[in-house]
Amino acid sequence: MKKLLLLTLILVTGFQISRAQDFKKFQTAFILNKFEDAKTEIDKIMADPKAQAKPEGWYWKSRLYAIFYKDTVLRAKYPNAFKDADEAFKKYMQADPTFALIKEKGPDGFFDMYAATYTEAIKVFNKKKWDDAAADFQASLNYSDVIFKNKWTKSNSEFDTTSILYLGYAYQNAGKMDDAVKAYARLADNKVGGEGYADVYKFIIDHYVRSKDEDSFKKYLDIAKQLYPKDASWEEFEMEYMDRNYTLTQKTDTYDKADAAGTLSENKYLQFGDLFVNVKNKDKELDSLTLLKFTLKAADAFKKAYAKNAQNSIASFNVGVIYYNIYGEYDDKYSANIRAMQAMNANKPAPDKDPKKKAAADAKFKEQIDAIKKQNTDIEKPLFDNLDNAIDWIEKTYAILKDKTDRSKVEKSIANKSVDFLANLYAYKRDKVRGKDTKAYDAYDAKYKQYDELHGKF
Repeated sequence: MKKLLLLTLILVTGFQISRAQDFKKFQTAFILNKFEDAKTEIDKIMADPKAQAKPEGWYWKSRLYAIFYKDTVLRAKYPNAFKDADEAFKKYMQADPTFALIKEKGPDGFFDMYAATYTEAIKVFNKKKWDDAAADFQASLNYSDVIFKNKWTKSNSEFDTTSILYLGYAYQNAGKMDDAVKAYARLADNKVGGEGYADVYKFIIDHYVRSKDEDSFKKYLDIAKQLYPKDASWEEFEMEYMDRNYTLTQKTDTYDKADAAGTLSENKYLQFGDLFVNVKNKDKELDSLTLLKFTLKAADAFKKAYAKNAQNSIASFNVGVIYYNIYGEYDDKYSANIRAMQAMNANKPAPDKDPKKKAAADAKFKEQIDAIKKQNTDIEKPLFDNLDNAIDWIEKTYAILKDKTDRSKVEKSIANKSVDFLANLYAYKRDKVRGKDTKAYDAYDAKYKQYDELHGKF
């Protein structure tokens, strides 16, 4: 019995010595950069199920195959190098969760994989192979995350921001917007900011505008405002979210409450003005009175923007254009009524020879004509009220821009349109008093000529 136990002990000791000798052969080849010889040795060792249960074999296999993947010549010879190395690293981390061997022998393999996958990712990204680039950047992150988490580098970073950024770019270019947002969100969740990152937040926020995810929209909008408080885009995104996803009642309530609370900025008033003036394009089923209500609400918002800045030519011009368009609608109705009366007179039936029938027909005809005339009488006041309001606000605009020396393209366009609109409006007023009021005619004609001479001069 004792002899049997002794024999068993000798066999076990022999196996351990054999295993040590196997790793010694491997390590000798590895140190001498005889990597293919090292591969032969590690493959023999890892063929033993017992070796697969321990971390040392996986540690050395992962390091060796990382070199195969990093070296382009060896990678070409061993095309499965990445897959084999990646699997070995995963097995090693499972077998040695405290990284005891790393602490003893170093994390070189992780750095090799990080560098190789990043280099490959950049290469395929530049070739516009977006899916391949995304896969490689993700692999790069897998290794860099382990490196940064365990503080194997002197960097104070918690992750590789560049790889995350390019991972997002790759997904975005591949049209995989959900994946792109997930990549960018990692930066945003950690409040990564500075030059070049504002567009990341804009992409995330725009994504949640379109996907109608209000909680995520507000979360990342708040972070963006903290990091880039001077960027006016955030207010625009707020308005876009509201415009896309709120009902008309919700939009109105939001405006009224903020207006009453005095929390709206000059720019916000402009944005609400745009929102209300475009209601007609959003809801084709609204009746004319409702559309007029929102058009006037838009004018109110633009007026309040102007009240905050009397040099805001866009605000004053928009008010003027709103009144100009309303005046135009009344004028169209007025002109249509005149044409209707002219058509009725042109097509009036020949008078009946019977005096009684003729009188009845004349009375009915007069009643119809008088009804149309009354419509035009009723139209005249709102027509001229809106015409005068248009003149008032467009002349405000002209006064802001006429002497400005550094007009933008938009301001030049507004100035040119302003003088053309004013010429039209004064021509209308002039023609309405022709032959009735000489003094008024001359005054309006002088205004017409003043603005007409400025056509295209800005």
